[in-house]
Amino acid sequence: MRTLDDLGDLEGKRVLVRVDFNVPLEEGHIADDSRIRAALPTIRDLRERGARVVLASHLGRPQDREPELSLRPVADRLAELTGADVTLAPGVAGPEVEALAQNLQPGDVLVLENVRYEPGETRDDPELAEALARLADVYVNDAFGAAHRAHASTEGVARRVPDRAAGRLLQREVETLSGLLADPDRPLVAVLGGAKVTDKIGVIERFLEVADAILVAGAMAFPFLKAQGHSIGASRCQEEDLEPARRALELAERARSRLELPSDLVIADRFGADAERRELDGVDVPAGWMGLDVGSRTAAAYAGEVRGAGTVFWNGPLGAFELEPFAAGTRALAEAVAAAPGTTIVGGGDSAAALTAFGLADRVTHVSTGGGAALDLLEGRPLPGVEALA
Repeated sequence: MRTLDDLGDLEGKRVLVRVDFNVPLEEGHIADDSRIRAALPTIRDLRERGARVVLASHLGRPQDREPELSLRPVADRLAELTGADVTLAPGVAGPEVEALAQNLQPGDVLVLENVRYEPGETRDDPELAEALARLADVYVNDAFGAAHRAHASTEGVARRVPDRAAGRLLQREVETLSGLLADPDRPLVAVLGGAKVTDKIGVIERFLEVADAILVAGAMAFPFLKAQGHSIGASRCQEEDLEPARRALELAERARSRLELPSDLVIADRFGADAERRELDGVDVPAGWMGLDVGSRTAAAYAGEVRGAGTVFWNGPLGAFELEPFAAGTRALAEAVAAAPGTTIVGGGDSAAALTAFGLADRVTHVSTGGGAALDLLEGRPLPGVEALA
């Protein structure tokens, strides 16, 4: 994979950079600019080398050209963060956009409108990819969060611009996550939470081969518990998750890794902050009740595993941490990850949100910007946006 260091003289060249500016918006204002800040090292590098920078990103899932999903707030925030002359293009491609790109001065920045305003983006439409390629002398992908998608702005355009490379963020993500599997400091502990076993069964099977311990929690634990014969009450569990859970339990019997499940739970009569809450000494959930957090014994055991690890990978909360009565397990794990002496890698999404909520995001080695892309890479699946850079 080529990187920015492999690119030659960029003075005056138009560099199209696929970034991930899919930021949360509240009433038209950016609620969290972390993804914009994550792209700044690449943007800064290119501007300092005299490039004329064109940025492409999606925002949300527009069905048409909803004005509330315009990248206008992003362009304004980027101008504040960089001090650059930042222009928002009226569209994604076409003669007017090409003229704007051509007229940029070295160090200037042009932000294309939401690439998903174009229906051809998610279809990897060749005409859209060609139109994007006309904006660029050089292509850089710095959007790890979209690298697992074969879209026009990630895969299609990359194959049409001969001079292409990974940005600083994409490079760091790939190198960090690949190193997690290739040569981790031992013991390697993977903490996997969240909702669906089917979404993470490939990663579970991979970690069964390379990790020393896998700690399963969150709603994802209930298919495992049900497969072991426990009653789970009204806890979240989809039928399609049972067979992968059974398979993982069977694999764990002969794997190098230990697969650990909760030993106690916090349950409620319904999903809500004002629900009746009980601490359950065990994992058999009564009818009509649901598990919404791990219990204190499980939280302490999982935190102990993390504190003794040489490398930690965490993806997915241990419970419904967004509801304060059920946040204790995730908070205890987040604090353990933040205090762990080894390498700590957090796989984006809700785990990153939990770290931020608890004020711990700056106390881990690496927070991935792409939950789905991170899981695909760890599972061994090809990432189209990365392969196109070869």
